Amino acid sequence: MCSCIRSSGALSPTHLPRLLSEAGCWGAWQGCRSLWSAPQHFTSRGEAVPAPLPSQARVVICGGGIVGTSVAYHLAKLGWTEVVLLEQGRLGAGTTRMCAGIVSVAKPIFIESKMADYSNSLYERLEEETGVKTGYVRTGSLCLAQNQDRFLSLKRLASRLMVLGINCNVMKPKDVAKLHPMVNIHDLVGALYLPQDAVVSPPDVNHALAMASSVQGVRIHERTTVNHIILEKGHVRGVETDRGTIECEFFVNCAGQWAYELGQASETKVSVPLHGCEHFYLLTKPLQQPLQPDVPVVMDMDGRIYVRTWQGGILSGGFEKNPKPIFTEGRNQLEIQNMQEDWDHFEPMLSALLRRMPSLESSEIHQLVNCPESFTPDMRCLMGETPGVHGYYVLAGMNSSGLSFAGGAGKYLAEWMTYGYPTANVWPLDIKRFGNLQSSRTFLRHRVMEVMPLLYELKVPRWDYQTGRQLRTSPLYDRLDTQGARWMEKHGFERAKYFIPAGKDLLSLDQSKTFYKPDWFDIVGAEVKCCKEAVCVIDMSSFTKFELTSAGGQSLELLQHLCANDLDVPVGHIVHTGMLNQRGGYENDCSVVRLSKNSFFIISPTDQQVHCWAWIKKHMPNDPQLHLEDVSWKYTALNLIGPRAMDVLSELSYVSMTPDHFPSLFCKEMSVGYANGIRVMSMTHTGEPGFMLYIPIEYALHVYNEVMSVGQKYGIRNAGYYALRSLRIEKFFAFWGQDLDSFTTPLECGREFRVKFDKDTDFLGCDALVQQRQVGVSRRFIMLVLEDHDTELDLWPWWGEPIYRNGQLVGVTTSSAYSYTLERHVCLGFVSAPSGEVVTPDFVNRGDYEVDIAGQRYPAKAKLYPFSSLFAQQRRRKDDMELSNFQGK
Repeated sequence: MCSCIRSSGALSPTHLPRLLSEAGCWGAWQGCRSLWSAPQHFTSRGEAVPAPLPSQARVVICGGGIVGTSVAYHLAKLGWTEVVLLEQGRLGAGTTRMCAGIVSVAKPIFIESKMADYSNSLYERLEEETGVKTGYVRTGSLCLAQNQDRFLSLKRLASRLMVLGINCNVMKPKDVAKLHPMVNIHDLVGALYLPQDAVVSPPDVNHALAMASSVQGVRIHERTTVNHIILEKGHVRGVETDRGTIECEFFVNCAGQWAYELGQASETKVSVPLHGCEHFYLLTKPLQQPLQPDVPVVMDMDGRIYVRTWQGGILSGGFEKNPKPIFTEGRNQLEIQNMQEDWDHFEPMLSALLRRMPSLESSEIHQLVNCPESFTPDMRCLMGETPGVHGYYVLAGMNSSGLSFAGGAGKYLAEWMTYGYPTANVWPLDIKRFGNLQSSRTFLRHRVMEVMPLLYELKVPRWDYQTGRQLRTSPLYDRLDTQGARWMEKHGFERAKYFIPAGKDLLSLDQSKTFYKPDWFDIVGAEVKCCKEAVCVIDMSSFTKFELTSAGGQSLELLQHLCANDLDVPVGHIVHTGMLNQRGGYENDCSVVRLSKNSFFIISPTDQQVHCWAWIKKHMPNDPQLHLEDVSWKYTALNLIGPRAMDVLSELSYVSMTPDHFPSLFCKEMSVGYANGIRVMSMTHTGEPGFMLYIPIEYALHVYNEVMSVGQKYGIRNAGYYALRSLRIEKFFAFWGQDLDSFTTPLECGREFRVKFDKDTDFLGCDALVQQRQVGVSRRFIMLVLEDHDTELDLWPWWGEPIYRNGQLVGVTTSSAYSYTLERHVCLGFVSAPSGEVVTPDFVNRGDYEVDIAGQRYPAKAKLYPFSSLFAQQRRRKDDMELSNFQGK
């Protein structure tokens, strides 16, 4: 059998060794064994036996790969003592041993790039700190683009990296050839060069971290399997292993491939939603003209491959379109071995490699490696304290980027455990973004087959997953679907994006993917117009809904402590407020209705369901008379939005709905049609006139039908979340998870009027806000209205675009949308003074602003919250509304 690389046909070189452990990567690990030795005792015969486990520790970490050792290293750096790390096999003998060794900052979101950047700097200095050679070589990376859309995505990435201070260069194909002699550039349109990216030897980095941890007092025990986590009243109390029990206060699940099963190994199951998939990469023997060790890594995402140097040859893997999921029940494999070769499966990536580097045709193959990787439902890792068990932390699900993330993720988790919060916004990675509903093995198996190819797929705005759908639906789902609803998913809940009118090409709209003006532009515009001039109905059932009740005043007392705004209001009043942390940052943004003296209805964003529940429960006293219930499933929520909403409800309820009889931010329980007990609230979440109807689910279809029937004469139509997004952004409404996070305070986003400074009531974050009010804010939330931006021809803003003031980088956008009222794009975001000084309204108003979209800057007008004249100056309204225009739409 020929041992040359071929571009097609089944390959099975018989001369290849069976295990990678016989080759160089494992050799590097073996060389490191002399530098690290687990604690041992010796018998009278001189036989080595493992040192006994301690009976007590402050924290136990399960998992001796690069993620677990990073957590141990950073905890030790922060002064933690009595830290024990347990590994069921040998240190670094899991996925870490099989890792390709690439450290790159080319990640889709800010926090991931930030973690990778820190990891890079950590690995670079480890050798000096520990004396262990880590194989660190700063090679740089080349991200290639075979088409204009990919090139645009790389330009957007370059803009985001510049915000983080990470050096990068957008270049032409001819410049690629100067950096890498083997790359075929004839089909390229451009590339992004990341000069700080590097390669390392993962086993050596793993053991450098282990050695540094051990020097700091961390006790590391190999060949020790964790069987059960001991809990008591919802708190971690200990760990049962096959070698004894360790009492502890904290437990960290860094079990990687086995983190899901380990999460089940306690009386209260811990959901760790990840699933394994086979991952392939190829190793060649040294080339006739060996590549220099510092030749850049190549990431050809359109070809779905990556390539790096390896011992004079190359290492090349990728993310195929048809991945092979694997099951890992039982944790019966102590150390991950090279799984069965599958040359037929690898052939498309091999062909892509030969197209990109044709000179490899005559190279000799050394090994095809097949190893497992863990993936999560949204391609982002899992970190943080679990919602159901205090003291139980997770860091797992690295989506084939464990080496890049391990240093930064370990640092942030150690900070989280030490201070109660990390020093950066890690909500996109917080394990509480998921619930038990994402833990189905079937769901995970199907989703992992979709997300693994997406690592290199071209992702455009408004990306929707196709698997794991229709998990949570409103009772109106089928009815809305037949009326043309096109769906998106949020926290497992189906939500309508927009409604396709009869006669439109449904297929083309479903498959529309662009960085420019989307095909749904006019459809959403018509829905927005109806919201402003007539009446629309939006199904908002996905919002999180809690009821907090008590026998006495305990519920009010708890909410007054948690919330920045005053909740001691008359029954029926609605209060918009934030739940803050001790730093004054938003842990939740919600609307609270006082249903009775001791009963409150709390409405929060959809993806806050687990996080908000955990935050409230964390601060609830152990009082049997105080009760918190998740009632999200009990109510269908309909948003009647528009100036004619009051006319529709008046006919259905025989009650006047005018502001004189039904003031703003008020709630009444009333009849709508034949249905009784409907909670009707005079608010819309967008600033437009209208009402929210919270309907017991058994009445949902009846109320919807009645609303649509009566509303016909008023021009009623369905609308979706894209219209809602446009309305809320043009009205400067910040949204938690996009604009607001745990580091954003009310004073920074124009919500000082929602803080009870004048009340003699202590609340979480009060001291921090008082101090901030005295010294001033260092950043402010602003609106930017783009000018000289052609909606038809120019790239659209999405989020994450740099903001420039007088030519200096001062901030980044957090959300954006096209305003059909202003006929302009509107971006929301935060700006800071480059010198770190207090950001005053005068500072904002005196600046000339630009927004950078994929490297091109567009001038923008800045507006501070609140504002009054923006819409009066630019809104175009008809004197008389012709309702006939809306009939039958």
